[in-house]
Amino acid sequence: MTISCDVAILGGGTGGYVAAIRAAQLGKSVVVIEMDKLGGTCLHRGCIPSKSLLRSAEVFADIKDSESYGIETEGVKLVFPKVQRRKESVVEQLHQGVQYLMRKNKIQVLKGKGRVIGPSIFSPRSGAVAVELADGEMETVVSANLILATGSRPRVLPGLEPDGQVILSSEEALLLEELPASILIVGGGVIGVEWASMLADFGVEVTVVEAADQLLPLEDEEIARELQRLLKKRGIKVLTGMTVDAASSRITAEGITLQASKGDQAHSLSAEKLLVSVGRVANVENIGLENTDIRTDKGVIAVNANMQTGEPHIYAIGDCIGGLQLAHAASHEGIRAVNHLAGEKLHAYETHKVPRCVYTRPEVASVGHTEKEAKALGRDVVTGKFPFSAIGKAIVQGHKDGFVKVVADRASGDILGVQMLGPHVTELIGEAALAQLLDATPWELGEAVHAHPTLSEIVGEAMLAVDGRSIGF
Repeated sequence: MTISCDVAILGGGTGGYVAAIRAAQLGKSVVVIEMDKLGGTCLHRGCIPSKSLLRSAEVFADIKDSESYGIETEGVKLVFPKVQRRKESVVEQLHQGVQYLMRKNKIQVLKGKGRVIGPSIFSPRSGAVAVELADGEMETVVSANLILATGSRPRVLPGLEPDGQVILSSEEALLLEELPASILIVGGGVIGVEWASMLADFGVEVTVVEAADQLLPLEDEEIARELQRLLKKRGIKVLTGMTVDAASSRITAEGITLQASKGDQAHSLSAEKLLVSVGRVANVENIGLENTDIRTDKGVIAVNANMQTGEPHIYAIGDCIGGLQLAHAASHEGIRAVNHLAGEKLHAYETHKVPRCVYTRPEVASVGHTEKEAKALGRDVVTGKFPFSAIGKAIVQGHKDGFVKVVADRASGDILGVQMLGPHVTELIGEAALAQLLDATPWELGEAVHAHPTLSEIVGEAMLAVDGRSIGF
């Protein structure tokens, strides 16, 4: 059977379903092909379930510290199966919401495995999709435009392949039925430090091993150093600049042991579980790219600024094109692709202006260039910095660690980047992102009146600090 539509989307994750909704808004007939559940990795195996667990960990940490707020608690205990049930409830509620949006926008959803086919009796050009449905039946979807949104999967380290028991990826870790007494985390990027923060709050003994010289290798050095200090203060062991010998790993009845080294220093590391978090790999295999003129580069689909592949009527978005591999970036790219195929006007898409968030305790957020990146681009940089310890609301809330750093161009006054470490900075970064979109200067944000007492005051103060005009520090 053949299904015809204006837009077909291969992949129903965050980028795919948002693109589908935008296309439907523009009056297009849309078919989404998804082999698992709508919402993809973000909703079912990534952003949402992990943030639910992080929220439970944060609440547990606050309760354990309640005496500092004048509240005495007795008999407080963590019941991890209930934490997991809450996570599943959150995911299911949002999953139902996505399904409702598909129905509301009259978007047809095919559950099955899709594969792009070349020119055939169905279409004179490549881009039709053969879909193997769950019941074994076949459908062919022929569309004027195709959007590839096939996502990514956890990267595997040879010799440390996940077994779901002792060696875990972030996806297996989400399914833990009980907490381990100890865990080794190989990889100190975003996923690794979030799991480290969460599990430490749950009472797990945590060791993080990172190959780079700092945690969060892509973030500002000052932010990374302070985060590492605060994680260590909470009892998390952090080893940077370490090379892991995967071949040395040995699974025993007690867990796993492996060897790591830094120069001439060797470390034998043991724990009950091992979490491998060394990035993600684009899903570009077995989707029929060989039947098209679509080009891949370093394992990801190559696209232009309009999200078009080597075949102009086929677009690609999200993790399968590499880059930021963030859910909100995928959504934006999906909207961009649909707007382009519909002939809408597009604005410049500068990926460095997409906010980046890390949900540790305290949180990390950034947008734009770091100081090091800006200098490498030849900019004459001036910075402003302001600590949360000088913000009244942070002291009231009992979370005063961290700071906000502004990177600006000395001559033009342009905001080149903003980096944050502290309470709720994943919410505060939105103001900085808007400022960059509007080409605002530090002076303009500093002149904007920020309500008192709020955490947002730190944004204004850090902006004023660029010119040495901050008031509170």
